[in-house]
Amino acid sequence: MLQLINSLLAIYSWLIIIRAIISWFSPNYSSPLVQLLIKVTEPVLAPIRKIIPMRGIDFSPIIVIIIIQILRKILIS
Repeated sequence: MLQLINSLLAIYSWLIIIRAIISWFSPNYSSPLVQLLIKVTEPVLAPIRKIIPMRGIDFSPIIVIIIIQILRKILIS
């Protein structure tokens, strides 16, 4: 069970990374893939943006990935 959770957290980290990279370009927001990435990642990224308001550069993906990595280390140990 812990291995499954660890794998899901790793996949979620990659989804956040992909979303961040796509945001650097002019994404087609009507694309089903972009919409899926937003629907899956926004529920976690939005609260971070509210806690730490950012102007210009959005650091919420980095913060979430750090939190996920900490959780994964806790699960492994």
